[in-house]
Amino acid sequence: MDQAQFSISRRRLLKGVGGTAGLAAAGALHAPFVIAQPAKLKIGLMLPYSGTFGPTGISIDNAFRLYVAEKGGKLGGRELEYVVLDDESEPAKAADNAGRLVNRDKVDVLVGTVHSGVQMGVLKVVRESGTLTIIPNAGVGAATGALCAPNIFRSSFSNWQMIHPLGKVMWEKGHKTAVWISWKYAAGEERFASFKEGYEKLGGKIVKELWLPFPNVEFQALLTEIAAAKPDAVACFFAGGGAVKFVKDYDAAGLKGKIPLYGDALTEGTLQAQGSSAQGIFTTMHYADGLTFPRDKAFRLAYAKAYKLQPDVYALGGYDAAQMLDVGLSAVKGDIKAQKQIIAAIEKATIDSPRGKFTLSKAHNPVQDIYLRQVVGEQNKFVSIAWKALADPARGCNMA
Repeated sequence: MDQAQFSISRRRLLKGVGGTAGLAAAGALHAPFVIAQPAKLKIGLMLPYSGTFGPTGISIDNAFRLYVAEKGGKLGGRELEYVVLDDESEPAKAADNAGRLVNRDKVDVLVGTVHSGVQMGVLKVVRESGTLTIIPNAGVGAATGALCAPNIFRSSFSNWQMIHPLGKVMWEKGHKTAVWISWKYAAGEERFASFKEGYEKLGGKIVKELWLPFPNVEFQALLTEIAAAKPDAVACFFAGGGAVKFVKDYDAAGLKGKIPLYGDALTEGTLQAQGSSAQGIFTTMHYADGLTFPRDKAFRLAYAKAYKLQPDVYALGGYDAAQMLDVGLSAVKGDIKAQKQIIAAIEKATIDSPRGKFTLSKAHNPVQDIYLRQVVGEQNKFVSIAWKALADPARGCNMA
């Protein structure tokens, strides 16, 4: 064999021509060869990156990537590839958008979303496809209720779970009558049902319900109705840009000093924009400023260093979505096809979250403490535990 023939044969061996025998021959010649690496894991991030909930989606994205960075850029030993889609908080586009990620882009995992109406469209697609899905924010009850499925998890909360303790808080503060105000869509309606359930059970009376379509922020006429009703307090659900305007308008209407205002997401990620109008407001949520967990202190420092911002409850949902996925993938050494084992690992895990440790219910929703917070400066300061280890009732869920 001349030198040219030897070179050609050697190149063929390095390309794997000839199967196992060829590789063995290449080894005998001491030629280097590359071991094939597993393909990157495709993560679909279906979140709002614009509009009312744009800042919320960005917080989730930031924190998900932060956790991955802390793990050396890998989850369960697998490198990641992100497929990012702005869902625009538009329910009419939800199923098509989710279908694009699942069927066209072939994502291995779908992380999303924020708007409860959009989440309903996502649920339809991922229940049919079986795609592993982690919800980092949207609290729509069906996700861990009637439309629960083994491949669907939530790292955040249910709409019922967040605001149910608020009725107890308000009753204990002596507020026997209340007005409710919110957007008329899934998250607002579910939160109202939960608040009403808890508040009326204790003896509270809701004297008026006020609604406006999402994302309408023309509050003036409704604020006039609140003033006329003269309740002991007002309970509400607004988030993002709508929450900023509502709190400022409530104050400008002269109601802040007369009728106490309560909510859950009302002052989350919005305090700088709400300014003095938010001072003193009480809210209930699964996260608060001033928690003393070492995990929270480390998370806050890392997030602030990476993004020059303080993390909010939305960032928490993104961070723990990545952490939950890491738990599942680590159990199977990154083999995304071992879905049953991934699911089993997440189901039995105790997640060491910045919010405090939590487990997952049979419906795959966090079982977690709900905190009472009060706005002090630019913080939603921890006041007390409003409800210990609260589990969503998961009505209608059947995992069989």
